[in-house]
Amino acid sequence: MFVGDGINDAPVLTGADVGGAMGSGADSAIEAADVVYMNSNLDSVWRSLSIADRTLSIAWQNIFFAIAVKIIVMVAGVFGFANMWVAIFADTGVSILCILNSIRIFYSK
Repeated sequence: MFVGDGINDAPVLTGADVGGAMGSGADSAIEAADVVYMNSNLDSVWRSLSIADRTLSIAWQNIFFAIAVKIIVMVAGVFGFANMWVAIFADTGVSILCILNSIRIFYSK
């Protein structure tokens, strides 16, 4: 990630994996950036990185939970303990729980 606010930063912002520009910076830097911070406070950069880490963590939780439930239902189906309706309800339930788990991102500090 590269953060800049000047005219000279625009080429580097376009070449970076993620480019961030301060909102009070040059218009060319704002156009070239992927993320625009509306204030000139560098704490915003740290906050956005912590939100990104939290988002990645919750995404991995959702992936592992969904795969685990699908494997459990599949094994139960192989041994005759689960039919198609159980699999449908398990899949729908996992989807709803993953969505509810993802909502936690909005309430992170």
